[in-house]
Amino acid sequence: MKNIVVCIKQVPETENVKINKDTNTLVRDGVQSILNPYDAHALELGLSLKEQFSEYRVIAITMGPPQAKEILSYAISVGVDEVILLSDRAFAGADAWATAYTLAQAINQIDNVELIICGKQAIDGDTGQVGPGIAEFLDLPHLSGLVKATLQDGKLHVSRVTDEGLECLETSLPAMVTVTQELNTPRYPSLKGKIKAKNAEIPIWSAEDIKADMTKIGLAGSPTRVTAIFTPPTKPGEAEIFQGASEVCVCQLMDRVKDLIKR
Repeated sequence: MKNIVVCIKQVPETENVKINKDTNTLVRDGVQSILNPYDAHALELGLSLKEQFSEYRVIAITMGPPQAKEILSYAISVGVDEVILLSDRAFAGADAWATAYTLAQAINQIDNVELIICGKQAIDGDTGQVGPGIAEFLDLPHLSGLVKATLQDGKLHVSRVTDEGLECLETSLPAMVTVTQELNTPRYPSLKGKIKAKNAEIPIWSAEDIKADMTKIGLAGSPTRVTAIFTPPTKPGEAEIFQGASEVCVCQLMDRVKDLIKR
């Protein structure tokens, strides 16, 4: 069997984001966590390919504290074949580089990986760097920001939106891709899937299990640091309102913009 690995992440619900002012990190204790929305589309792509091609199975991986089992249970409920939780105190505080290294090391322990799928970005960090970082560590071709993906004749055919328009590409496998929310509509868990998830044992892999270089993981292995994080202050400003027919308002607005440009 060939494996499709989907990397997913548990993130704080965006309405409850809190910052630890001392460490400049997200406060996760007591905050509701959800599956990163982009990752739901990554799961759906993996599951769709599995349904189309019987030689594939889907493995979901996440790195996080023990409570991250929740999103792996969700992954089981929608149909993945296997899940892995990477959880070790040594992983704590990892930046995007160290996270990509850790996930790549875990994927290295899995045989016959044909495709790695990630969401385009995580809503708690928004770097968009982990997916491509995994590909670089594994020396694989990678395509980011997909809005369409099909597998044909052993090659992945994809489309992505650029500033110049729609770009259509193809790559041989194995490869790594990141996906957008425009790619598909994620499925809901089935009753059978929920029962399977409730009874499933979720394996936990440590730094030792993935043969990690301890100097490249966690906070100690992170080449970047967040030195400050804050919500930009809002300043009351003056509002200028144009009234009347839309054609008149547009002309008034254009004249106003031109005046501002001249200043």
